[in-house]
Amino acid sequence: MSGGSPYQAGSDFGGNQGQRPQINNHMVKSILSTIFCCLPLGIVAIVFSAQVNGKIDAGDYVGAQQTADQASKWGNISIGLGVAGTVAYFIFVALAIIGASTQQ
Repeated sequence: MSGGSPYQAGSDFGGNQGQRPQINNHMVKSILSTIFCCLPLGIVAIVFSAQVNGKIDAGDYVGAQQTADQASKWGNISIGLGVAGTVAYFIFVALAIIGASTQQ
């Protein structure tokens, strides 16, 4: 390794000379969180997920891992907001039913 970045294509990454590291891009989580939870934040997760493989192909393994972590974070936030919204909805409906039944 003479004078180059330690994270170039074909460089030694974790002792695996010539092997590409397996970095999960979290695309499935991103898509499902977009469909079922919070659309805007899920789209952010999809954008980060889509960047992971390109960074791996370019040899930017550290950048790919950071981008994968961002995709996972935004997917988790989207899922959390979706779950919180669903719980709030059911609490609201339960309170509306209780309030309607006490007025009769």
